[in-house]
Amino acid sequence: MTTDDQFSPAAQRPAPRVRPAGVDDATVEATGKLSEAFEHVERARGHLYSFHQLMGHADLQFGEAVELLREAGHGRVADDLEQQIVGRNTIDGRWTFQMVEEFDLHYHRPVGDHVRAVEAELVDGIPHLFESEMKERRRSVGRVGHEARPPAAHDDRVETIGD
Repeated sequence: MTTDDQFSPAAQRPAPRVRPAGVDDATVEATGKLSEAFEHVERARGHLYSFHQLMGHADLQFGEAVELLREAGHGRVADDLEQQIVGRNTIDGRWTFQMVEEFDLHYHRPVGDHVRAVEAELVDGIPHLFESEMKERRRSVGRVGHEARPPAAHDDRVETIGD
């Protein structure tokens, strides 16, 4: 279903995500690659959080297994499992929450701060400029589903280069 609003000047208007004056293609490409690299860091961080949650859940299940083994009359096996496995460090001296905290402190935050600083210095802090320009090159202007921005967008930060 289409509406006339989708093709209104507001829906197709130029957006503030325009390449700053004097910024060349090589700089846009380089900052795009920087952004892509940080996206992979974000994905890795998500996997680290998944690992954290999976290992925490496993530890709780080991604890439940201890109780079930005791109830089944296997006290020695339960005691051994509880003493050797339940609450065990995932890596030397650390549980997974500590791994997550160290990753955030020593890698994720400094890298993210540096990426934002480079974008601020080279492309006036515009994130995803490379992708924004790619979208503009690839979309079919005036076609439903190819709008420059959401027709009812109320936040200019979601805009991309428009017509």
